[in-house]
Amino acid sequence: MTETLLKICNLSTHFVTKAGIARAVNDVSFELASREILGLVGESGSGKSITAFSILRLVTHPGRIAGGRVLFRGQDLVTASEEELRRIRGNRIAMIFQDPMMTLNPVLRIETQMVETVLAHADVSRAEARIRSVEALGMVGIPSPDERLAAYPHQFSGGMRQRVAIAIALLHRPDIIIADEPTTALDVTIQAQILAQIQGLANRHGTSLIWITHDLSVVSGLADRLAVMYAGRIVEMGDVGLVLTRPKHQYTNGLIRSAPGVIPRGQPLHQIKGATPSLFNLPKGCAFRMRCTAVDAACQEDPDLIQQDERLVRCFHTVPTAGRANGLALAEKET
Repeated sequence: MTETLLKICNLSTHFVTKAGIARAVNDVSFELASREILGLVGESGSGKSITAFSILRLVTHPGRIAGGRVLFRGQDLVTASEEELRRIRGNRIAMIFQDPMMTLNPVLRIETQMVETVLAHADVSRAEARIRSVEALGMVGIPSPDERLAAYPHQFSGGMRQRVAIAIALLHRPDIIIADEPTTALDVTIQAQILAQIQGLANRHGTSLIWITHDLSVVSGLADRLAVMYAGRIVEMGDVGLVLTRPKHQYTNGLIRSAPGVIPRGQPLHQIKGATPSLFNLPKGCAFRMRCTAVDAACQEDPDLIQQDERLVRCFHTVPTAGRANGLALAEKET
């Protein structure tokens, strides 16, 4: 039986401001198994990144975790002490940020930053820490890694800086890596290289991944399971092939229909009407009802996340076969 590494139970994260309470993450639950890659997708503002930050308790004021549990190997990170969290962050659970400059200090050499990261969690000499740093840079495809340790972040291209950030995340062979849109700002060639390297490294070292993105084409060839978020909640979750080829939730179906490549050449892309609702003033009932083409009186109530056709879906009016998108072409996953 596959081991469950991470279990998120009814996680809620709120931002309390003068304008009101923004429910950025609203009663989110999911599990992550050993060696599994979970894709977390949705529009900007859907709660993906705040979910990731909440897992490691990186949400800062005025944000706070309002409820729920984050169980890592049975330990609740929500109630863990700061000392316990420091032993886990960057060591057992690592995070790759969308902007590598959030990880890298611009005034310190790469060697300093990587060696100090090793020494923070491992009782080794500085020489051994340097050797580990060189190996990590080599694993992510940086040429002449021994020489590049002496460089500063500004001496690397955007793609190379992101590779360094990934190398730092891999230094301690973590159980879980949370990647928050790490390839969004990169060109497609570099993006493909980094995706292949991440997947290969995860397979070799048995690392589990939570891959956060708004790009369905990325997770189609990377993830094992897919969770779709909207307005702070998971609205559909299941096997990536099942969700992308036979979506059930109206929002998931809309996202797939909006993807380039689904619509025949020469025809305009489908658009989901309207915009995501304000987290300060979510509509009563289903949060997607103001944009949904299948809305009726039942949608005034809040739908539960229920099991349906081998996936979880939060919708009263699931997409019929005739109304589905043709499905997103699934890229062949690396082995």
